Amino acid sequence: MIQFKKRLRTIVLVLLLLAPLNALPWGFWAHQEINRFAVFALPSPLFGFYKQYIGFVTSHATDPDKRRYAVEGEAACHFIDLDRYGKHPFDSIPQRWNDAVKIFGEDSLRAHGIVPWHIITELNRLTSAFKNHNLALILKYSSDIGHYIADAHVPLHCTANYNGQLTGQEGIHGLWESRVPELLGSEYDHFTGKGGYIDDPLKFVWGVLKQSYAAHDSVLQFESELTKHFPPQRKYAFETKGNTTVKTYSRAFAIAYDRALNGMAERRMQASILAVASFWYTAWVNAGQPDLNPESFSASADSIEASAEREREQWKKGKLKVRTHDE
Repeated sequence: MIQFKKRLRTIVLVLLLLAPLNALPWGFWAHQEINRFAVFALPSPLFGFYKQYIGFVTSHATDPDKRRYAVEGEAACHFIDLDRYGKHPFDSIPQRWNDAVKIFGEDSLRAHGIVPWHIITELNRLTSAFKNHNLALILKYSSDIGHYIADAHVPLHCTANYNGQLTGQEGIHGLWESRVPELLGSEYDHFTGKGGYIDDPLKFVWGVLKQSYAAHDSVLQFESELTKHFPPQRKYAFETKGNTTVKTYSRAFAIAYDRALNGMAERRMQASILAVASFWYTAWVNAGQPDLNPESFSASADSIEASAEREREQWKKGKLKVRTHDE
């Protein structure tokens, strides 16, 4: 009987080791923290306005991820596979959407991700919402654009090898974007100074992507090198979440990985926070710096949350099988 129990434990352990790792883009925690701290990076008077709705832009920072499985075309808005465009992608891809379509075609561009252009679309939507004093849309597009800007700061959102699936490193997406920041995020410095007006938003976004793409090789390489020094029983751990035991990267491995990358995840979070605040501010300025007095808006916070809940119910009805950067 004792021998049988030992064998059973061995079988269970093997099955757990073979189980897929959970992976979320940036992780829900990180996306929410980025939007939340972006509020504190806003100059006056925008800080006072967003501070009233900090709970909304924080909790709804993850809405775009929830839409990926229900809204057709949503998945492509979160990434761009730059290495699909050759060794020097920034010399190959025009920054402007119409110019890129002429060369590659819209279907091809969407197949490889459209995050830089979608961020500009969201910026225009947010600007229009400010012009129209539409509080519901201001909060919706503020939450959404924060998500896409944060995604653009992630190195693995810039490569076709987004989860290490091409190099035998499956799960690295969740390691960099979720496991590391969720373990170490309480020690991060999220106060970045004040955001400001962006003269050329499209150029700014492509600059962010250049930084992200330049780092993607290191993200993969350091994980590979570190794995040589961590046998599976030390590299992975098992944690209970609710009623489920899941396989994840061990705390020791995640910390060693973060140190090897010299705190890259924290730096990209900081850059994301500052960028989100700057885009919110830019939309308001481009809209003519409209009055932010709550009385000038027609909708209440309660009605906005109710509208968002109705939208979530609509998403749940759709179940699309889409390619995303977390599977």
